[in-house]
Amino acid sequence: MEISEMNLFGREHIKVFKNRPKAITEILSDGVQQFGEKVAVATEEHELTYKELDDLSSIAAANLQQAGIEKGDRVAAVIGNRHEFPIMVFACSKIGAIMVPINVKLAMEEIEYILGHSKPKVIIVEQEFTKKVRQAAEASGSLEAGSRLFEIEGENTFSSLLEQNAELTEAAISEEDGAFILYTSGTTGRPKGAVLSHINVIHSVMNYKYVFQTDDTMKTLIAVPMFHVTGLVGQLLHVLYVGGTVYSMKRYQNEAYIERILKDQINFLFNVPTIFIMMSTSEKFQNHSFDFVKKVAFGGSPIYQQTFNMLKQAFPNAQLHNAYGSTETTSPATLMPVSYPEAKVTSVGRPVAVADIKIMDSEGNECEPGESGELYIKGPMVVKEYWDNPEANLSSFTDGYWHSGDLGIMDDEGYIYIRDRKKDMINRAGEKIFSIEVEDVLKSHPDVVEAAVIGIPDPVFGEKVKAFVVGPSLDPDDFSMLKEHCRKSLAKFKVPEEFEIIESLPRNASGKILKNTLKQVGGEKNA
Repeated sequence: MEISEMNLFGREHIKVFKNRPKAITEILSDGVQQFGEKVAVATEEHELTYKELDDLSSIAAANLQQAGIEKGDRVAAVIGNRHEFPIMVFACSKIGAIMVPINVKLAMEEIEYILGHSKPKVIIVEQEFTKKVRQAAEASGSLEAGSRLFEIEGENTFSSLLEQNAELTEAAISEEDGAFILYTSGTTGRPKGAVLSHINVIHSVMNYKYVFQTDDTMKTLIAVPMFHVTGLVGQLLHVLYVGGTVYSMKRYQNEAYIERILKDQINFLFNVPTIFIMMSTSEKFQNHSFDFVKKVAFGGSPIYQQTFNMLKQAFPNAQLHNAYGSTETTSPATLMPVSYPEAKVTSVGRPVAVADIKIMDSEGNECEPGESGELYIKGPMVVKEYWDNPEANLSSFTDGYWHSGDLGIMDDEGYIYIRDRKKDMINRAGEKIFSIEVEDVLKSHPDVVEAAVIGIPDPVFGEKVKAFVVGPSLDPDDFSMLKEHCRKSLAKFKVPEEFEIIESLPRNASGKILKNTLKQVGGEKNA
C-alpha cells in the first residue's frame, strides 16, 4: 500500500494511494475480468452477475447519450434499493454524467429544490414516487427546461433505456471529475449538494478494503438506502471493488432482515447502531447462531458499551469496526482497525491512511492530545466543493481542510472520540455540556433502549438539559429514578432537568437523530 502526494482540487500535499483505479468504471471492468459470471447484485426481485451489470449499464449509458446526455450533465434518480440503481451508477460513470441520487422519502417541495438546484437533463423515478416527482419537476421548471422523465414500470419507461439500439462512446474521465452529487440531509436550512469525484470514491473503497481486510468472499446486505453515502460507497461500491456480492432490501424490516442474513449467510454487516439494537430484540436473532459473520461495521451515531458487548456476543467470529465519516468525506474519515484495546471501543478509530485530521479550538489553534475541539479533515476522500454554492465553499474549507462541525478529541495513540455536534453542545450558564456524554449515561440504564439529549431555553441559565428516552417499560413515575441514575455519573449541572418518553427517535434517511425536530418539540412544550 504505497502512498504518495499530489495536488488535488487546488489543494497541496494531499496523500493518495499510488496504485489506484482512475475511475469508478474500473471497479466494474476489473470485476467483470475476475468474476464475470458471479452474482454482483441481488435485490429482492433481480440478480445481476458482474457481466450482466456491465452489459446493462453500457446499454443504458449509450441510450442516455442518444437522449443528449453529455459529460458533466446531471442525471437525477429517485430510486430505492432496486437493481436499476447500480445500473445507473455505472451508466452515468461510463459517459461522465453526474448522478444525483435523491432521497425517496423527501417531500415534493424538497425534491423541487434539488431538481431546481442541480438542473438534471434526465430524471429517473420509481413508479410509486412519480406523482410527487412530476409535481416537483414542473414546479422547479425542470420539464419546461427540457428535462426528460423516465418512469420505472410506468409510461415513459426506464426499460427503453435498456434496449440495445445505440452505440456507446465511453467518455474520457479525469479523476477530479464529479461522479455524484449527494444532497446533505438539510437538518438546518437548505440542503447542500456535495460533489463526490471519482478520486474521492476510489480512495474510500480502498480505505475500507485495507482497514477491514475485505475480499471476494464478502456478502453484504444493504438495508440503508443506496442513495446515502454508506449504502452507496461503504457497501455497494466497496463490496463490488473487492469482488463480493451485494444483497439489498427495499425497506428495513427487522424480522425480514434477520431472515435474509440467515438465508444468504451474509457475512458483512454495516448499519447504524439502532438497527443492531432492534435486531437484538428479536427472538429469531436470540435463538440463532451468527458465527458465519466475518465483519460488523457501525457508524452514524454513537456506539454504547452495552451495544458493543451485545455485538461481540452475537457475532463471536466477527471483527467489529466503528466508522466515522460524512457525505463530505465520501464515507470514512476514521475507521477502527482489525485489532484494538477493549478500552477504546467507544472510539471511532484512527484516521484512514490518506487522511490528515486535526482538532481545532474555537480560536483556530490546534489542540493537544486529549483537548476537545472541532475536527478538521483533509485528504483525497474530501469532496472538492458543494454544487453551485460559493458561500458554503468559502465557509466550509480552510487550507484544504473541511470543517466537520463535530467536536471530539484525539488521544496520544491517534484514536478519535466524537463528543458532539458543534451545534448540539448545550451551554448552561457558561458550562459546556456534551449531549453524547449524558446520552451514554442514560443508555447504561437497563430500562432505556435509546436516548437523545438537547438543550431547551431557560430564562435563568440560558439553556437546560432535556432528555428524550425510549423504553417500553418506562413511565413518568420513573423520571426521578433516571435523574438519580444520572447523578451517580454526572456533575449536577449535566443531569437532565426534564424528561420525555417517546416511542421512537426521529431520524433522517441515514439513521442520524434529528435533534432539530426534538428541539422544536421540546421548545413548543416549554413555551
